[in-house]
Amino acid sequence: MLRFAQTCDAVAATTKKTDKVRLVSSLLQTLPVEDAARAATFLTGRPFPRWDERVLGIGGRLLWRLIGELSEKSGEAMSGAYRKHGDLGDMAEELLAERVDAPGVSLAEATSVFGELASARGQNEKTELVRRLLARARPPEVKYIVKVMTGDLRIGLRESLVEEAIAKAYERPLASVRRANMLLGDIGETLQCAFRNELETVRFRLFHPIDFMLATPVETAAEVFQNAAEPMVVEEKYDGIRAQAHKSGNGVKIFSRTLDEVIEFPELRDPLLALPGEFIVDGEILAWHGAQALPFTQLQKRLGRRNPDLWLMEEIPVKFVLFDLLYYDGELLLDTPFVERRRRLKHLLAPAQTKQLRLAPERMCETREALEESFRAALAAGHEGIVAKAPDSLYTPGRRGRFWFKLKEPFATLDVVVTAVEYGHGKRHGVLSDYTFAVRQGDRLLNIGKAYSGLTDAEIHEFTDYFVKHTLQDQGFRRIVEPKIVLEVAFNNMQRSNRHESGFALRFPRILRIRADKTPEQIDTLERVRELYAKQITLPRAATGATAADRGAG
Repeated sequence: MLRFAQTCDAVAATTKKTDKVRLVSSLLQTLPVEDAARAATFLTGRPFPRWDERVLGIGGRLLWRLIGELSEKSGEAMSGAYRKHGDLGDMAEELLAERVDAPGVSLAEATSVFGELASARGQNEKTELVRRLLARARPPEVKYIVKVMTGDLRIGLRESLVEEAIAKAYERPLASVRRANMLLGDIGETLQCAFRNELETVRFRLFHPIDFMLATPVETAAEVFQNAAEPMVVEEKYDGIRAQAHKSGNGVKIFSRTLDEVIEFPELRDPLLALPGEFIVDGEILAWHGAQALPFTQLQKRLGRRNPDLWLMEEIPVKFVLFDLLYYDGELLLDTPFVERRRRLKHLLAPAQTKQLRLAPERMCETREALEESFRAALAAGHEGIVAKAPDSLYTPGRRGRFWFKLKEPFATLDVVVTAVEYGHGKRHGVLSDYTFAVRQGDRLLNIGKAYSGLTDAEIHEFTDYFVKHTLQDQGFRRIVEPKIVLEVAFNNMQRSNRHESGFALRFPRILRIRADKTPEQIDTLERVRELYAKQITLPRAATGATAADRGAG
């Protein structure tokens, strides 16, 4: 584990991609393959493989308390160290720097404890497991154990660079490594296949979610045809939850864009089971009543409910609108042109005359005018906009390219992560209702504003309980919290500001919705903020510097 920590420090110290790949590759080469596989998983910032749905159930507040106990430092010293680093792992290393006689832990030991934490039920049991692990670990090891536990290494290392390091370490084609990792959803197993030269034998497994293909934002219909010379297949852009359904035999699982299992919509199970064969379909789950989609705020009422009652399902029925077929009866279709995947999907759905499943309507648009007409029609129908897809486009998981484009309604929004919360006033006295939020710049989170409107009282009470349990630093009236909750915030415009680390401030920000489908790694960046600000000062608009693509990606 110490060698892993030292390599992570070296990776964090360089901005050069080639140096990062070289350092990780060298580490993997020097470790036994089992440890190399564990290291590869940890280097993605996860305790478990991507397909593995287990969670540790350890919050920042517990880690803060245990670090304080082990270091025997005062609350003031801990707060000062946290303010200095802005990271719980880095804080722990500094506070525990004198514990040079700790025996140290191995990668295998850390992996074993993570597994025990995921299966432990009581908080006391979890606390003791973490306490024993941190007590044995040397300061650099503690730092990265904590970082993996909190899900963010902050060393400037993306999973794609770990793939490159595996390819370099074992002299395998990078394309083969990436395809194997996509099919397996397990970077550690991918490494072992590369070591054994078995990448080409990797086969797809059902119920292991595939990364979703993404659409590139555009601002006008004309921009679509600047990037694509052929007619485009146009679909409505829905305001729901992107979902991927796997079916085989009597088994059905639905996964969100974050590759977590979706269990809130049990009424979709039987319609999917009724479809023939085994398959993976891609689509959007919407709140739907009669012949019209309902706003996302209605669908949001069903999120987080593991066992929705019949009354709620009748009040807010859902529909799964399908637009792609990724796998069918043993054949992976990612390299099949979109129009052929669409044809097969239509054939699959032909017998399914149910109110819960629907094939997404499509229209072939050959001109900018036709695409603009489709866009206006989609807005009039209450949808977010349109997605235009090249007929011959392949399905490229997890990537944006010049094959799918999204044109959305004009509205200025950003996807941000909550970094601090404050107690409210008046009727919100006693609840954490004022949220400070940030955008991302590389591995750093930079605050850009604060909002206190847009959530219901019930949501605020629920989040108060959550943030109290996930507090990193209690400042009394204000709390620094784990950066986990992603929000979509709207604003009128933005201005330069010395108040926030980002250098910008949003004017009249308000919370549009909770983005449970996005991780903190997927929030908007400072580069995006600068783009919006540049448009705002160059375009003649009174209230907003936004365009059709400015709303956060759905």
